[in-house]
Amino acid sequence: MKRIDLIGFAAGAIVAHPMRSALTSLGVVIGVAAVVMMTSIGLGAQQRVTSAIGGLGSNLLIVMPGASRGPGGGFVSQGAGSGMSLNEDDAKAIAEQIEGAVAVAPAVRGGAQLTAEGANWQTRVEGVTPDYLTARDLTIASGRMFDENEARQGRKVIVIGKTIATELFGEDSDPIGKRIRVGTAPFEVIGVLTPKGQSGFGQDQDDIVLGPLQAIRSRVVGRRVQGTNVQTIYVKGASADDLDRLQEDVTNLLRERHRIRQGAEDDFSVQNMASIMEAMQASVKTFTSLLAAVAAVSLVVGGVGIMNIMLVAVTERTREIGLRMAVGARRSDVLYQFALEAITLSVIGGIIGLAVGIGGGILMAKLGQWPVAIAGWSIPVSLGFSLLVGLVFGAYPSWRAARLDPIEALRRE
Repeated sequence: MKRIDLIGFAAGAIVAHPMRSALTSLGVVIGVAAVVMMTSIGLGAQQRVTSAIGGLGSNLLIVMPGASRGPGGGFVSQGAGSGMSLNEDDAKAIAEQIEGAVAVAPAVRGGAQLTAEGANWQTRVEGVTPDYLTARDLTIASGRMFDENEARQGRKVIVIGKTIATELFGEDSDPIGKRIRVGTAPFEVIGVLTPKGQSGFGQDQDDIVLGPLQAIRSRVVGRRVQGTNVQTIYVKGASADDLDRLQEDVTNLLRERHRIRQGAEDDFSVQNMASIMEAMQASVKTFTSLLAAVAAVSLVVGGVGIMNIMLVAVTERTREIGLRMAVGARRSDVLYQFALEAITLSVIGGIIGLAVGIGGGILMAKLGQWPVAIAGWSIPVSLGFSLLVGLVFGAYPSWRAARLDPIEALRRE
């Protein structure tokens, strides 16, 4: 019997029972769709984490003060970063003594109400040094950044984000040279930052005001930060490979400057963005693999369904099998026919499941507001696994059909 005839017989058997064929493939459809959707969601989450942490700046260390204690030095911690153990001299020492520190930028921050030309806007304000742009991978779209002299003198000049410019002056207006009242203090706009859009955590990165550290600390932040204290020190390394060494050097230097005895707890923390990103990506990958493995169980269930239906089909078509063998069909022909039916049902289910999974992944990404990410390997793997399921779970029914005795099969009612 020709192979093309076997394909025709297999296709005819599938078309002859459309409802049964659809239900047989349903398990594979669900399994493939679940695997594709889970891997898509995991990959999108991984890209969102990367975008969120990468938005802080590349090759970056963030040094923050430790937790302050309650009144009287009690045991109640006010939370990490609430202390005032860092100052400008610490930042200066890091810049001068730590090899590989490309940029060191101390900063203070606070919220303020902005008013200009009858408009007002609530935003976050950061007091920084000119190195802040380098440390955070920011650029100026128009105007300029304040220089070291302006920063040292505490000049009342600011650089604003695109959102601030739009909200206070309109979409097409040039804010350079105009004045904005930050809280109660008037500042002159000298630059506008290049837009960065939303971060991976949904924060508008263009809704920000940057001013000289001394001016913002004294006129905006006020009593929360005294003297030369700062709330954060950003340290940019030359490359990601240097960050671990740089982190260790910064930690040792600050412990020495703060006279922290060996074995005592640090009064500051150094966060390595590369390590945090790597750890979070590893966690997301593990979680994605777990979800995909759980979803893959559906494919096994779908394979069991195919085996069950094919065994039923062998029983129903016993007389047909006997008749074909009686007129010259070989056992291998019967084996190939039933194997083709099982594989066809499984592959069709895989193709439909792949389409459903891709569509579901795109929909979930839109609803969750994270990047659409369909793994390129999911298409061949899904189709290949569908083929394997049909082959494995269709093998026994096909073998059973091929082993039927033609005389006994013709006698079967």
